[in-house]
Amino acid sequence: MAKRKPQDSELIFALDIGTRSIIGVVGRVVDERFQVLAIEKEEHGKRAMLDGQIEDIAQVAKVARRVTNRLEEKLDCTLERVCVAAAGRALRTEQGSFVMEYPEVTRITNDAISRLESGAVAAAESVLGQGQEGERRFYLVGYTVAGYHLDHYPMSTLRNHNGQLLEATVVATFLPREVVESLYSVMEGAGLEVASLTLEPIAALNAAIPADLRLLNLVLADIGAGTTDIAVCRDGAVVGYTMATIAGDEITEELMRRFLIPFATAERMKTQLDEERITYRDVLGLEQTVSGTQVRETIQQPAHALAQEIAQRVTTLNGGVPSALFLAGGGSKLEGIREMVAETLDMEENRVALAGNNYDITAFSDHYELNDPELATPLGIAVSAGLGLISDSYRIMLNGKPAKLFRSGALTVLELLMMNGYTSIDLLGRTGKNLSVTVDGQRMLFRGEPAQPCVLKLNGTESAPSAVVYAGDSIEFSPAVSGAPAQRTLKDLLGADFTGGVTVNGRLADLDTRLMTGDQIVTSSRPVRPVSPPVQKETVPEPPREKPPKTEMPVQMSEPRMERPQVPQTSMVKPEPARPEPPKVEKPELPAEKLEQVRRPSAVSPNPWKKAPEPIVVAQPAPGPALQVMLNGKALVLPAKPEGAPYYVMDLLEHSGIDFEHLDRGVELQVNGQECAFSQELRSRDDIIIRYLET
Repeated sequence: MAKRKPQDSELIFALDIGTRSIIGVVGRVVDERFQVLAIEKEEHGKRAMLDGQIEDIAQVAKVARRVTNRLEEKLDCTLERVCVAAAGRALRTEQGSFVMEYPEVTRITNDAISRLESGAVAAAESVLGQGQEGERRFYLVGYTVAGYHLDHYPMSTLRNHNGQLLEATVVATFLPREVVESLYSVMEGAGLEVASLTLEPIAALNAAIPADLRLLNLVLADIGAGTTDIAVCRDGAVVGYTMATIAGDEITEELMRRFLIPFATAERMKTQLDEERITYRDVLGLEQTVSGTQVRETIQQPAHALAQEIAQRVTTLNGGVPSALFLAGGGSKLEGIREMVAETLDMEENRVALAGNNYDITAFSDHYELNDPELATPLGIAVSAGLGLISDSYRIMLNGKPAKLFRSGALTVLELLMMNGYTSIDLLGRTGKNLSVTVDGQRMLFRGEPAQPCVLKLNGTESAPSAVVYAGDSIEFSPAVSGAPAQRTLKDLLGADFTGGVTVNGRLADLDTRLMTGDQIVTSSRPVRPVSPPVQKETVPEPPREKPPKTEMPVQMSEPRMERPQVPQTSMVKPEPARPEPPKVEKPELPAEKLEQVRRPSAVSPNPWKKAPEPIVVAQPAPGPALQVMLNGKALVLPAKPEGAPYYVMDLLEHSGIDFEHLDRGVELQVNGQECAFSQELRSRDDIIIRYLET
């Protein structure tokens, strides 16, 4: 079998992951219109989605793969990159504006427009965070520009104009994290790479109502199986989106309840409303026959509820009745729904139409009839990607693979890494755990090994996490490696030639004993022998006493009577002779490189090896000159690292006062006025800035 050719860069593959079915469209742009080359559709074998949200990822991925396989057979090529759209479940839209002012009149470039729109999107995001759902994580999946102003004058575009004061207003659309993540999981399961992501109502709008028709107050209602997505446009811009969870499934479920039939049978009956007699098999296995009139009467109540929900959402979002309304999606084919919506909105019936009549403005095909309202979303996804209508369709490479993107506009390296599963620990690493022990009453602290800095490069150059990324950028990132915990044995502390006695937590220990945090170490000038009954008899002598005869009771009181009057209290423990000051030669010398900061015993202490608790002493095996720097305008002195190892910017994070485990905004990193990376090496008298970016 001949190997299929790969998907070329001009071939666009779009998948509409619907609640009831998956539709795939493949084509390319010809003369600024999208030419459809192939279309495939397959329904889910079971209810794998609910209200537009993917429930069974594996099942949806299998259907997506089968649709892809059939398209590949038709085109004799391998499809690898796919454009998708997220459903509007739990959709949130916010409006944001941003102003840029130049010191003098300047020609406006694409980069300036990008920064202007990014600022407006950030303003919309900040409004989202102030709501009750601020704790829930939302992702920006698309935005549309509501309008520009140049020197206070409204403009449809700013590109190549000259001006000084720029303003942009956008309508940004957000979805909960779980909605977007499940969509990416399905594409991964189908063996496809997501090339672009947008929102279903945005996509459907781009197909059904092209930009040159949006001067009028028009509304699109895309009725799917699980959700009804609504978009409103006027004055040449899209002004809002909303979503209702009432859609085609409510009608299907009403038929299931009324006629006791499976879901698939109810779906089929919805397409037979104009037939005189409809035959079906109920859940009891009995064959039944019902008139089309009875079925139409059954769906009247849920159909009216759907029409009322659409009307209420439209008037709320639009602020009134629109000039015209387009119905799209499979649910729009339901008999009578167009008339019901017109009646509920008190609009003339000819002002409510099925979408499809305007597809030929942006799309065409030599083999397929495209005038079908069910094709609004799949065609819209393809048209949006092919004609560059998706605001966040740019690609950024991360370690050689396309990065997962959930937003557009200004995006920092740090934000992108977080979106792709990395954490602050991957950026910063962790210093190994410290080891804290007490030696003869003197507390000692040994620091763990420092973390190895991460490697972060943007387009081949070392970069700061706050750097902004743009379309086509490439990021190389190797996570930081956490340092090893501090480890010491008694031999490391006392030296291999130590000949005295030592106990750890009251037990005799040899020099190879590995120490743990909290260990209490006591040393002696002479070896300490194990405590045993013979030693106890030698240490605490008892007066001799005769063995009593078997017939007599033991003399219980003879011992106090014999000892206490005759043996002094101090004779209970065999003393060392006169307890003289121990000779200096017998004092165990601890290695200087290990315990140089341990203080000498007090001359008045009765036991020179029993010291009072002292402040924490940091043991540094290889002392060297301290590093003196300025951090956020304040002097900071850092003790020398073991073996003269250098300090990096990441070593100062714990001194900055920023909680890097719970970052909620960008962080500025500078050394001597220049942006830097975590891995930049520090030198004496460097001026370092580690602080939150001003918003």
